[in-house]
Parts: sequence; structure tokens; C-alpha cells
Amino acid sequence: MALARALAVGLVGLDGHLVRVEADISAGLPAFVVVGLPDASLHEAKDRVRAATANAGFGLPPRRIVVNLSPATLPKSGSGFDLAVAVAVLTAAGVVPPEAAEGVAHLGELGLDGSVRAVDGVLPAVLAAARAGVRRVVVPADAVAEAELVPGVSVRGVHRLAELVADYRGDPPPEAPDLPDPLEVADPGGPPPAPPAPDLADVVGQVDARAALEVAAAGAHHLLMTGPPGAGKTMLAARLPGLLPDLDEEEALEVTAVHSVAGALRGRRAALVTRPPFEDPHHTASVASVVGGGTGVPRPGAVSRAHRGVLFLDEAPEFDARVLESLRQPLESGELVLHRARGAARYPARFQLVLAANPCPCGRATGRGLDCTCTPAARRRYATRLSGPLLDRVDVRVAVHAVTRAQVADALPGESTAVVAARVRTARAAAAERLRPHGLRTNGELRGPLLRGPLRLPPAVTADLDRALERGALSLRGLDRVLRVAWTVADLRGAAAPDRDDVGRAAVLRGLDTPAAGSAR
Repeated sequence: MALARALAVGLVGLDGHLVRVEADISAGLPAFVVVGLPDASLHEAKDRVRAATANAGFGLPPRRIVVNLSPATLPKSGSGFDLAVAVAVLTAAGVVPPEAAEGVAHLGELGLDGSVRAVDGVLPAVLAAARAGVRRVVVPADAVAEAELVPGVSVRGVHRLAELVADYRGDPPPEAPDLPDPLEVADPGGPPPAPPAPDLADVVGQVDARAALEVAAAGAHHLLMTGPPGAGKTMLAARLPGLLPDLDEEEALEVTAVHSVAGALRGRRAALVTRPPFEDPHHTASVASVVGGGTGVPRPGAVSRAHRGVLFLDEAPEFDARVLESLRQPLESGELVLHRARGAARYPARFQLVLAANPCPCGRATGRGLDCTCTPAARRRYATRLSGPLLDRVDVRVAVHAVTRAQVADALPGESTAVVAARVRTARAAAAERLRPHGLRTNGELRGPLLRGPLRLPPAVTADLDRALERGALSLRGLDRVLRVAWTVADLRGAAAPDRDDVGRAAVLRGLDTPAAGSAR
């Protein structure tokens, strides 16, 4: 048979597209050509396929081989097309019966020895194949657990190309090689167990900061902590994911798909990500590493890997201004669209932002600030590195003060993560029930039309905020942020709706000075 076809899946961001791999073998000078907008790694598939088929015992004929990846207008990248190309070429050469691979999607990279190796993005690729009507997929053996997360799809895992060809031909399975590839030898004990999650009870003192952390967790609010070095900002941020509830099935599939494309699932025994992720890039990180990017089709960055979890920027004013300002759009929309010359990639990015900052470059401008060595100009420059539009999107702002010796001596053990997480789950359940008719889950997703419509509070409750808005001390977006937090404060105390004290406490958490905030203190 001179012409044959096989199925693969091409990913652009998290969007998968079924790709028909067509192979034609014709008379002419020996050549192997791949067309259909392949990138560099896919263009090299011809050499991997030729060597892998030869070492698997199925040498290709010395003729002209043309492989077309259809649709030809779709950019295609990565080595995950190798297995489909090999199956299509072997079918065209008459090695594989044409009906054997019909309707089967193939994903996997080929080693020169004929081994089938894991690739990134198996989960979203199988999801796309299932949506296109494909019910059988072949994946590397290491990716079976990930592919089986998609219901209604029969998954076959293979270690070597010869194993798959024997199955398609109805031959007995080939003997395993005497010396497996050292790169594929797994530790019999599997990956080391994850370290235990840090407990909130380890934090000494910081009553106000702990309360702000609980409110932020209960409402999925963005949080800014300001304080001197060593006060506990990083400790508090690291304990926030432990307060968040487990991801539900839909959220877990979303998060796992992003981590699959990012290559973060390799070596994991349990493929599904069920806990909110935590990303804490260093302040020297580039825009591409935080937001996502790269040549060709852009890959997800820390912002998308933190989807449904926490993105923590320690020493936030030290980050590049372009990195900080690039967060403004995903904070509002919950997704990122990265445009490149070869196309646009769309990634979800509904994360909870936590910023930590010192009061000044030296970090000692606390209290009366007598120990601070910074000039007034240096303090002003440092303070303006977090722009007003970015801070306006942060719901909760709290000062984290240095712990004194007396506080350490008299400190009683604080509440554990388990105790606070139980209250957070209860508050989130109340919010989810209230917001279900509006298609939302948390108070952090509330928008102005809802807060000024179905969830509008009585004028007596919001009178102080209305006056602050009137005199310009509060923007309309800031007003909405305070009301969001007020609903969360009410949910934590089990109330049906916020009262004036809840609004006052929300104003305090926002860093405002209103009569209601004063009474809440």
C-alpha cells in the first residue's frame, strides 16, 4: 500500500486538534520529507522514525517517503507525533495492516532503539481526541495513568514500537531487550513521598495576619503582606494552600491538563492533581517564565501552573515591572492568551495572588523607623514599584509586624491548619451555594453588577463606603473589592449577609480609614 493514514493530536496551548498523518511511498530517489507546518523538533522526526523502525526490525524501503500533517495550516510542535508518523509509514510500506490502526490516536516520542518515550500534554491531547470522537488511543507506558483520567477512552500503553507493530499484525509479542534503556529504569520505590504540608500552628503570634490569611483563603482574595524581614510573611504564604479545599473533579482536570503541558507530571505515580498548586518564582524570573512564552507555540508559565492555586511573589517590589504589570490582565479575566507569529495559545490562570514586601529597601522602616538607612528618594522609588492599578486589584492588605520577645515568651499555640481549613470549607460552601445561580464559586469572583444588583446591601450598611467613593478616597473597583471581602467576613461568621461591622472589618483589611473601619477595630 503506497498511501496510509494514522491519527495524532496537535496542541496549541490547552486546545487540542485531531491531526491526520498521511504517508505516501513512491518511486524516486530515497528521501523522507515531512510537510504541514512542523517545527524543528517535529521536522527531525524523520530521522528518529527511520532509525527506530530499522532497530525494531522493520526497515523502511529505499524510496521517496512524504509525510503530510493535516490540516496543514495548523502549527505543529513537539516530538509527540513520532509514533503516529511511524505507524503511518509502516502501514504505507505494508508492514501494518491498514485496518489495524484505523480510528486510533497515537501519542509518543520514539527513541533510536525503537522505544516509546513519554511526552508532555498527554491529558489534554486525549481529551481533545475524545471530543473528536476517538475512542482508542496508544500512549507511552509511562503515561497510561494520565491518559486513563479521560472517561470513555480505551488506553493502550506501549514500551516499544515493535510491541505495537506485533499487536497490530496479530503476532506474538516480542521479547523484551536484555538491557533496558538506563533512562527508563524507574526506582522500584517510586518517587519520594511529598514532605508534609507546613502547619499554621508553627506561626508565632501574628494574630491579625493569621486572620487576614483566613479571610483570603475563604474568599479566594488576593493578599498583600507588608513587614520587616523575618516577621513571618513567607511562612504565612506557604501555609495558605493548606487552608484551601481540595479541587473538585472539574478543577482537578483543568489543573492537571496545565501541568501536563508544562511537563510537571513526569515521574508522578498519581497523575491527577487534587490539591491547589503553589508557585513561588524568584524575583529574578523573566516575563516568559512567569507569564508563559517561548519560541513557536508558547508554553505555560508560573501564572498558569498556579491555576486554582496560589501564586506567591516574595520580595514583590524586586520583580521586573513588566512581570508585575503583566499580572493585571489575568487577575481580571482568569486566563492568558499568548500571541506569537505561529499562533496564539490560551491557558487558564485563575490563581490567588499573594504579594510580600518590605517597608523599604533595607526593611527596617518600621515603628519610628530610626534604624532605617534608606534615603527618602529610595523609599519613594521602592513604594512605587507596586503600581496603583496592580494594588487596586488586591483585596486584602495586612501589615505583618516583627514578633517581640514578650510575644514569643507568652505565645499560646495558635490554631492548626486543620482547624482553620474547616472554617474555610464551611465559608466557601456557603458562598458557592449563594453564587451558584450566577455561575460563580467564590466571593473573589464577584463583579460590580452583582454587588450592585442581586447582592446589593442596604444603604445603611454601605453608607461610609459611599461617602469614601464620593470624596475620591475609594475607586469604584476598590468599593467592589471591599464588598467582596465583607461577604467573606459574613460567611466566616455564618451570617446570611454582611452588616456594618463586617463592612468595617473589610475596610480595615483593605487598608482604608472610614468610620465603619474605626468601629470594626
